Amino acid sequence: MDDLGDEMHEECGVFGVYSQENRNVAHTVYFGLYALQHRGQESAGIAVSFADKIFYHKAMGLVPEVFAGNKLDGLPEGDIAVGHVRYSTTGASQLLNAQPVVFTGKCGKMALAHNGNLTNTKQLRDEMLSANAVFQTTIDSEVMAVMINSLSDGDVLKGVMRACPRFKGSYALVIMTTDKLIAVRDSYGIRPLCLGTVVDDYVVASESCALDAVSANFLRDVEPGEIVVIDGEGLHSYKMEGIPEKSGMCIFEYVYFARHDSVLDGCSVYDARYSAGRLLARNYGVEADIVSGVPDSANVAARGYAEESGIPFVEALAKNRYVGRTFIQPDQRQRENSLSVKMNAMRANVSGKRIVLIDDSIVRGTTMRKIIKMLREAGAEEVHVRICSPIIKHPCHLGIDIQTYSQLIGAYKDEEQIAESLGADSVKYLSVEELLSSCSKSKRGFCLGCFNGEYPYPLNGETDKLKLE
Repeated sequence: MDDLGDEMHEECGVFGVYSQENRNVAHTVYFGLYALQHRGQESAGIAVSFADKIFYHKAMGLVPEVFAGNKLDGLPEGDIAVGHVRYSTTGASQLLNAQPVVFTGKCGKMALAHNGNLTNTKQLRDEMLSANAVFQTTIDSEVMAVMINSLSDGDVLKGVMRACPRFKGSYALVIMTTDKLIAVRDSYGIRPLCLGTVVDDYVVASESCALDAVSANFLRDVEPGEIVVIDGEGLHSYKMEGIPEKSGMCIFEYVYFARHDSVLDGCSVYDARYSAGRLLARNYGVEADIVSGVPDSANVAARGYAEESGIPFVEALAKNRYVGRTFIQPDQRQRENSLSVKMNAMRANVSGKRIVLIDDSIVRGTTMRKIIKMLREAGAEEVHVRICSPIIKHPCHLGIDIQTYSQLIGAYKDEEQIAESLGADSVKYLSVEELLSSCSKSKRGFCLGCFNGEYPYPLNGETDKLKLE
């Protein structure tokens, strides 16, 4: 496992705006995507509706890189726009697969941006290929776009209503025609999606922090299985058929993916992480001199641990703010290089100290092993690791880049074995029940598949391989 990276990454972030008048909607989407940059760092794109046409720009790189120079100003003023930031889980990391997917079909000009991952992509693609459909990318998002178009009979809402129940897996969609903005959340609500307003404009985003970035007022979350249509007559809500009674939002949105200032399905991400830290101190405390978090996602939990335990919170690791998450690069060698310059131990703070080190999760163990070694070389006497989630024992096929059991240190080891492997003095994890308790204010149920193997969608077809590897 040492030759692998050690952080999971969720697939993408989506953003859309519907304005009552032509204006610089591309700029609104730009700032929304900037706030969602943590959800995808490989590519970015924006599409704008103007004069019955759709203009777009997308490229590889971070949001400010993609729209540097006059790229953003090169998009026209319009009344509808959608945007996307991507991290690939389905389809190679290349410009061809960047989103939004823009095409012309039975409903005229359309653009689609997707956050999530379908489990029946191959089946749907093969079915449409046999009906002479043509695909230009390798991503599941294009499969969704083509199927919506093929089932629409010229009515985009009809296409969405007919196609979405056939999609198995996770998806939060923003779809744009020349006169409508449509937001869709899968029937289990696995990926987050919310609505906001700015004066008379409507905004759709993966997280509420993106609404804040454009001064939008939070209206509500899109419900599991809901299709929201926004047009000149206002906002209209429709429901898919066969919505399950129990929803299954990915609980890792609270553990790691979402920004800590977001509120998802009624639960503050900050509060959930702070509560997780307090539970770790209450139930898995240890004598120590300082508490520290692995920056940045674990710092909130570390402060919760410090308050509950009475042990002072002290920064043990300095992070290079100009290096993104470890998987900012899809190539393994690039990931390792970015990790080596990502953080450094603060010798003056850790020398001679017994440290409680808080992190959100351990996937493969590579990064944590290097961090512990780094702290010991800086003079730390003891390093006790406390994790704000249960042991990850199973792969995910719903939009997280852990594809096989061989990638997971927790698939074959218990806490003592993990501690020995990492070189830690001790390792303790929250239980599933404790993690659920930290997110108890959420209005939804959760997907816990990576912890207990119970997914909203059973493993079948192309995902059977996950059981075998």
